[in-house]
Amino acid sequence: MKIGITCYPTYGGSGIVATELGMELALRGHEVHFISYAQPIRLSPAMERVHYHEVDVAMYPLFAYPPYTLALAARMASVAERYELDLLHVHYAIPHSVSALLARQMLESRRRLPFVTTLHGTDITLVGQEPSYFEITKFSIEASDAITTVSDYLNVRTREVFGITKPVRTIHNFVNCELYRPAEARTPGPVRLIHISNFRPVKRPLDCVHVLRRVLADVEAELWMVGDGPERYPAERLAGELGVARQVRFLGKQDNIERLLPQADILLLPSEHEAFGLAALEAMACGVVPVATRTGGIAELVTDGADGYLEGVGDVEAQARRVVGLVADAVARGKMAESARRTAVTRFCTDRIIPMYEAQYRECLEA
Repeated sequence: MKIGITCYPTYGGSGIVATELGMELALRGHEVHFISYAQPIRLSPAMERVHYHEVDVAMYPLFAYPPYTLALAARMASVAERYELDLLHVHYAIPHSVSALLARQMLESRRRLPFVTTLHGTDITLVGQEPSYFEITKFSIEASDAITTVSDYLNVRTREVFGITKPVRTIHNFVNCELYRPAEARTPGPVRLIHISNFRPVKRPLDCVHVLRRVLADVEAELWMVGDGPERYPAERLAGELGVARQVRFLGKQDNIERLLPQADILLLPSEHEAFGLAALEAMACGVVPVATRTGGIAELVTDGADGYLEGVGDVEAQARRVVGLVADAVARGKMAESARRTAVTRFCTDRIIPMYEAQYRECLEA
């Protein structure tokens, strides 16, 4: 198949999933065309059967805001026609579904161009519920030839919030278990905690610093903070105020997460909301035990007490106790790490999830 993929190319779960999906599809023999305003961060353009098409947004004094939705629709239509794409797959409803709908309408007199919309979380639970976006979000989702979500939780929320009557299929996020795997040798040092996010308030990165301070009262540990965003400076300042700055490393944005994760022992995911929890899945594939919050779709991935721990949002005391227990008992931590790896391999590996997307594409083309 020839597939066009559109996503937000910056750091964030939806863009990462879309990029990884495209590359996996290319490895399986499909031709994949990424269409976006910038090259996705994890995209390897040198891969065979992978192409990137930049969306150029013209700027004129008349426009108070760049008309990206229209420019994207025009680029989708031109790429689809020139390269004879079979379908479009857009990730995150706003504005990608609207652009795909316009592209489909632009070409309908000459050919059929179905599109699949995958919903990732805040496009439903936050942005899509804004009064100014609600109706157009609902309209574009329902106009999709197929709708998928990354968790059962988000599936239910989509139908509840927007009253979607069309079928919505859950296709969980996935991980390449050959790329993300436990380290053969870990670099020396104390037990290492790691947090990976875009440092938005919803990710609660400051909670990680509070957890570390409580952990250090009982055991030796260090914390790696990976990513960047509006909460990074407040987190750095808090580390200084709490006297743990020497035990925290702020590593900024990193492209090769698969190299960092195997060097850690415990993942901190204290988010206020997660539609799925991709960082937890990638950590589990590397044998890193997640200590996360009981919110959104995380419970579909992490079984509390078996391959990780789930605690209440904002309950840094409980999260710290879980971490202390894992640090103090290396044998128990090792068993839980093995269980986490096993969960990733048996339930969420690419060879289990990618065929579900392929089946969805075939259904759209055969409709």
